Formats: sequence, C-alpha cells, structure tokens
Amino acid sequence: MREVTANYDESWKEALNNYFDSFILFFFPAIYAAIDWTKTPESLDKELQQITGLSETETRIVDKLYKVWLLDNRQIWILIHIEVQSHYDAYFGKRMYIYNYRAFDLYHQFVVGLAILGDENQNWRPNSYNQAMLDCELSFKFPIVKLLDYESRWDELESSDNPFAIIVMAHLKTKATTGNISEREQWKWRLIRGLYERGLTKDKILKLFQIIDKMMTLTKELQQGLVSKIKNFEEEKKMPFISPTEELAMERGEQKGIQWGIQREQELVIRQLNRRIGEIKFSLIETIRKLKVEELELLGEALLDFSSVSDLEQWLATQPTSEN
Repeated sequence: MREVTANYDESWKEALNNYFDSFILFFFPAIYAAIDWTKTPESLDKELQQITGLSETETRIVDKLYKVWLLDNRQIWILIHIEVQSHYDAYFGKRMYIYNYRAFDLYHQFVVGLAILGDENQNWRPNSYNQAMLDCELSFKFPIVKLLDYESRWDELESSDNPFAIIVMAHLKTKATTGNISEREQWKWRLIRGLYERGLTKDKILKLFQIIDKMMTLTKELQQGLVSKIKNFEEEKKMPFISPTEELAMERGEQKGIQWGIQREQELVIRQLNRRIGEIKFSLIETIRKLKVEELELLGEALLDFSSVSDLEQWLATQPTSEN
C-alpha cells in the first residue's frame, strides 16, 4: 500500500476560517468570555504575511491572525499558531516571541499568542521564551493546548456540540492511524456517521465533512469504499446531505496533493532566500507565490548564485508570470 500523508494544516486552517469563535470557546474559554462577540472579528491575513514573511522563522500555513474587541472596548490582536509535528522543537518558544515583536515593530501591536500542539510527544509543552544576560532579562509566556490531553476525555468530545470536539477527534485518530490506513478509514466513517447522529444542519454537516475528509486522507480504493458507505447510509436514512460532495471526495487526492506540494515548495524557496540574501520584502514574496512549479524549481537552483536582493529582482523580471 502506497504512503498516505495526512493533511492537518489545511484542515485546521479551514476549521479556523469557519469557526473562529467556536475555537476560542472550546480551547480558551476565559479569553472567549473577555471578547465582545457583538463586534465581528477581523482576519488580518495581510498583516500576518508581513510578520511571518519578514521573520527568520519558517512560515506556517496554519498561523492565523485576528483583530478582536474586548468587553472593555480595548482592541487586541490574537495570533493562533497550530504546531502539527511529532518531535521536539527547541525554537518553538522563540518563534512565538519573534511573531510578537515583529507585530509590535511593524504595527505597534502586541499579539496575544495562542498555541495548539498536535504532536505525539506527551512531555513537550513549550509555553515560554526566556533570555537573560548580566542584569538584563527577557521573559515571554503564552497559553498552550495539548491535543493529546483529550485522549482521556473522549466521552466529553463525543457529547460536545462544539465543532472542534469533532475536529480534535479527527486529529487524534488520524495521528493514531498513521501506520494503519484501514483503521483510519473505519474511524473516518465513524466520525462522518456521527455528524448525522448529532442532528446537525445540512450546512454544518457539509463543512465538517470537508474538514474531516481533508485531514483523514485515505488511499483511492479506501476512499471509494467510504463514499459507497456514505451513499448507502444516506439512502437508508433518507438524508441526502453529503452526496453532492462525492466528486470532491473522489477527486481530492491528486489535485490537493499538487496544491500542497506547490505551497511547500514556495515556503522552502522563501526560507532559502532569507538565509542567502537576507529578509526579502512582502511584495517579492507575493511574486514568488505566483510562480509555476517549474519556475520555483528554477529559482531554487538560481538562488545559490544570488548575493543580493537585486539578483532576485532581476531574476523575477525575466519570468513571464512575474508582475514586477
């Protein structure tokens, strides 16, 4: 059986786009209680790209930045950082700190950083960044949530009506079945069937189905079998909710795989450029994101000869898709 790579990042990003308020309520209830939800939160994607693109750290697809208003009328920025990895990262706290000081430097805004740790290391729980020398000391702390902690709260997840209860279950079972895709298919079917049993609306079922479907990737054969189960279940229950997304479910594999590969290639090239010629400005990053796969590969080779930002600008100017 060929290797199947789970798609955590895109799934979590879509979940945040759809359910930001539910996310804060589920993971950080004290913060939820302090926010004035009568004022619509504002997504700050452009500002986030400036912060992460100019930093020396790796750009993370699952980072999200929002502007919200507190009940005391104060305006704050909230950075959501979801780390989906299975190993210790000594620089995680530093990365959280860098995003905060970058935001302050660029926009004079302190960022409230919230981290979700979706890895498999029970003991890895970074929640601060500290430096001290002579009589000078720096200390930065941020709240974290460890998804593994919900393993012992499974009954609570199954009874919760918050969409992130389902998303956490999907995440945990995707991790747990990394080496057993057949078992993953069984859990995927159980979670999707549970969407109906919760009495959700058609719209909510479709949105959560798409998130689960993206995350819990299967082989083509197992995905085909799953779609058949869904169709039979719908006919049995006379609930034709997910059937219109069958084409999406069946064709997701190659198209999403290509898109995912392009995004990874873009981030790799940007990191290499930052190390080779220093931090590059946001407009150049945007131009790089518009390059085709073959152009990204050529840039990955050409940048080894770059010595300044002007070399990059000249190279981009020669590309047909460049908008310099």
